[in-house]
Amino acid sequence: MFTASARWTEQMRFEGTGNSGLSVLVDGDSKAANSPMELVLIAFCGCTASDVVNILQKKREPFTAVEVSVEAEKAEHPPRVYTAIKLLYRARGDVLHKAVEDAVRLSEEKYCSVSAMLSKTARITYRIEIDS
Repeated sequence: MFTASARWTEQMRFEGTGNSGLSVLVDGDSKAANSPMELVLIAFCGCTASDVVNILQKKREPFTAVEVSVEAEKAEHPPRVYTAIKLLYRARGDVLHKAVEDAVRLSEEKYCSVSAMLSKTARITYRIEIDS
């Protein structure tokens, strides 16, 4: 069983806590912390990035860095769900492009739970860049 809670602190700010017991600040106005929707995108980047790193490590690919960034569009009317998401995967090192591409595909199709949820409302595309 997974649990989470959000405790109001002031204005539109909340302290969120999950099973780990660690806290994250959430701000509905995006003034003092990330908004809930920004946190969804951050979670997406973290989820797929950790998959890619894990897969590349198992393949013994000699990467030195992995970064995932995202651009997203929201629906015009409530609920303002994400409708289009573009991911950019940047890997550094002597890593093969095909290895990164395979890892990204596995993350998207099999492992990343956040991707599976977001793909219900958003068209997700990605691009890969390798820096030696």
